[in-house]
Amino acid sequence: MARLSVNLNKIALLRNSRRTGVPDLRAFARTAVDAGARGITVHPRPDERHIRRSDVPLLAETIAASRPQVELNIEGYPDARLLQIAAEVRPEQCTLVPDAPDAFTSEEGWKLGPEQMALVQPAVAKLKSLGARVILFIDPEPSVLDRIPLAGADGVEIYTGSYAEAFRSGTYDSWLDACAVTARAAAERGLAVNAGHDLNLHNLPPLVSRLPSLAEASIGHELTADALVMGFAAAVSAYVKALAAAT
Repeated sequence: MARLSVNLNKIALLRNSRRTGVPDLRAFARTAVDAGARGITVHPRPDERHIRRSDVPLLAETIAASRPQVELNIEGYPDARLLQIAAEVRPEQCTLVPDAPDAFTSEEGWKLGPEQMALVQPAVAKLKSLGARVILFIDPEPSVLDRIPLAGADGVEIYTGSYAEAFRSGTYDSWLDACAVTARAAAERGLAVNAGHDLNLHNLPPLVSRLPSLAEASIGHELTADALVMGFAAAVSAYVKALAAAT
């Protein structure tokens, strides 16, 4: 069964709108684990718009008793700051994204041309020396997959934002096919296959049913929106069940 890794960025965004420390990220991490999540994802951007650098060691400590069965996944651009954060907490997984520090969100995958490869290769080597599994964020396009092993990475996270957007209009077959083809080609190369971006309880089952090799879905925004209606623990449980029902 594919793991659910709960992204806490939007909980942190709400917390940052006041100076009270409410909501408490540690409490939400514990709730997610208790409700069946097998990962906690954070993306500590340089502007600290949501997850702050200081949050990461606190969250690592919060789930310490459950690690490595429950994994800490740090997302981000592979600069010196991210590598230092990873060295401090030694995450089980690190997902590298190519977006600039001021990007609104991660909406484009690595192409791994010479310039990107020069950036990614030493970062991957450093992260793997810390014991992390290294995942590269890619578009649902299999042509990049032959360059993933050259970068030294262990797997990919397939960007599902385009699929999710098409799903809302009911014309998603081509994007679903693209995700499935990319996932199958990645698995054939021995790469771990993750997926993420705008996944929800409606579009997740058809996706996962086409991706039998899916190891993990990282979900935050839509899960948090559902939690406003059903409660956080219930939302996490619902996403865990959606992943299980689709496999």
